[in-house]
Amino acid sequence: MDKNKYFITTPIYYVNDVPHIGHAYPTVAADAITRYWKQKDYDARLLTGTDEHGAKIAEAAKKHGKEPKEYADKISEKFKEAWQKLNIDFVRFIRTTDEDHIKVAQEFLQKLYDKGAIDPKPRLYKGLYCVGHEKFMSPEELVDGVCPDHQTKPIEHSEENYYLRLSDYGDWLEKVIESDEIEIRPQSRKNEILGKIKQGLEDISISRANLEWGIPLPFDQKHTAYVWIEALINYYTYGSQNNFWPADLHLVGKDILWFHAVIWPIMLHAIGEELPKKIFAHGFFTINGQKMSKTIGNVIGPSDLVEKYGVDGARYALLAAFPFGEDGDFSFDRLNEIYNADLANGLGNYVARIAKLCENFVYTVSEEQLKSEHKADDYHDAIQNLNFSKALAIANHYIKDHDIKLNQEKPWKIVDNQTLHKSLDYYVQGLIATVKLFLPFMPQTAKKILKQFSGQIKSDKPLFPRI
Repeated sequence: MDKNKYFITTPIYYVNDVPHIGHAYPTVAADAITRYWKQKDYDARLLTGTDEHGAKIAEAAKKHGKEPKEYADKISEKFKEAWQKLNIDFVRFIRTTDEDHIKVAQEFLQKLYDKGAIDPKPRLYKGLYCVGHEKFMSPEELVDGVCPDHQTKPIEHSEENYYLRLSDYGDWLEKVIESDEIEIRPQSRKNEILGKIKQGLEDISISRANLEWGIPLPFDQKHTAYVWIEALINYYTYGSQNNFWPADLHLVGKDILWFHAVIWPIMLHAIGEELPKKIFAHGFFTINGQKMSKTIGNVIGPSDLVEKYGVDGARYALLAAFPFGEDGDFSFDRLNEIYNADLANGLGNYVARIAKLCENFVYTVSEEQLKSEHKADDYHDAIQNLNFSKALAIANHYIKDHDIKLNQEKPWKIVDNQTLHKSLDYYVQGLIATVKLFLPFMPQTAKKILKQFSGQIKSDKPLFPRI
């Protein structure tokens, strides 16, 4: 019998930036849920990568004296290296400049055109064009005439564009989202999307004329697809070629939920493809109460986190800091506090205490004890609903409870060997079961502990040196 599958995607990150904590946060979350399903013997696969076409990349490459592909190669490699540092277990690191993606994207666009989802001829459009977003913006989207995201004034621009006929699919999409055929979570984001759909969908431009750095439309080579529309197809590029479509989970930032919850399902439905099962939008965060900015100098990179907390310490601190899906604030003070309380003084200290006790007693773990697991329904419910901070709090609760019991019982004072052995059985089995709950979040640490607690137990150096 084939394994159950679980296919999760992160957004593919635009190569006009270098990897930072804002990219690391959802990628570590995606990796944790992928590892969780692997533990449950699913064929779980994580797709991530980089988005590399568009006017912004062409301009950035020119400023750096490079060709667009050469520039994209350099930045893309930085993302790949960052995810390797954070031990992200991706099945593929996809790039929108990959030949197979270009081929699949063009086939997809041709199907949209053949099905009548794209207007047969381009329309002349005049409007306010934001280079940062690489799209036209309505006056209502601007704040004092300026794009609120990029703090730049859009330029007046007119050109011929091909249009995707979103207006034909509003009633269908509303029913699909209301019925949870596509689950959009958190609930507040579902309500937000439904509210916008009920106001009516407008057709959107999907192409630009005479822009070389992009994927040409198969039905009109003078036009290239807008970067954001062909980038969405990356999920299907992998899924369709590996008999792994549809996606079980698209993990996205709330700023790009509209693309994933409205435009993408309509594109798929228009060509008769299955829809993603769930789309989850995580929140935004600040650094010490301020928006992350190169100007302010508060940008935190993945390597900064790994250097300070280690790989697993960094992964843990990111997901324990606040509930996934909500907005929050990161600071090194807060991350230090989490690391010291939960890892140095919590899990790490408890492991050291039990290991020392077992070493003194020359305790050996049986094969049966290595199978120990908590039922932990509340933990499984939390992690399956992407409530990572709650899942970690539940795992930590087992550690704290056992530590309190250890202090009360004081097994090191027990003189009867049989009673002592029975006591150590309880703590060892409990620890083995609890460590398995940490495995999706801290795979290296969890495996190290499980190895330490197999066979004859020996003490080892501290897992998490206190900061």
